[in-house]
Amino acid sequence: MKLLVATSNAGKLVEIREIVAGIALELISLRDLRLPPPAETGDTFHANAAQKATISARQSGLWTLADDSGLCVEALGGAPGVHSARYAPTDQERRAKLLHALQGVPEEKRGAHFFCAVALSPPDGERILRAEGRVDGSIAFSERGANGFGYDPIFLPAETPGHTLAELGSAEKNRLSHRGRALQRLRPVLERLARDRTV
Repeated sequence: MKLLVATSNAGKLVEIREIVAGIALELISLRDLRLPPPAETGDTFHANAAQKATISARQSGLWTLADDSGLCVEALGGAPGVHSARYAPTDQERRAKLLHALQGVPEEKRGAHFFCAVALSPPDGERILRAEGRVDGSIAFSERGANGFGYDPIFLPAETPGHTLAELGSAEKNRLSHRGRALQRLRPVLERLARDRTV
């Protein structure tokens, strides 16, 4: 059974495939269907995830999974938050901008957390099944690691002191990450969908 993941981000698609491995679903992306990414106009992660899931489900006629996630930095009043993906034009520029904003901020005041809201919509877009995940940590002083995307190279999870998300192996990263935690909570629903074609 095909499940549309409402993203054009190749890194995110790979990560989600790894997290839900073992479930009999064929994950495809918006790029595979040549569909445009829906606009994110909500003011919460849950609102954006629901918006992306329902719009893409109606456009594709497929069950659709969407997520909205972001980095919330205490010293920046929770920014970039829901604007994480639009904080700057590229991943590299986003990380550089964030590190610049935290120049001079000492280690003990660099607290942050990643948050992820996931939404699953049937093809008619008439209902939403939700889950969420969070990982607490802090912002490193420089980028480290190559196994990840987005803000992973500058985020230090509390569970792995001294190592950024991008320095962890995929299995450990997916176990700890906000997206991994959200999708593990949704996993029973996805297993039922793969088995029964509905939930």
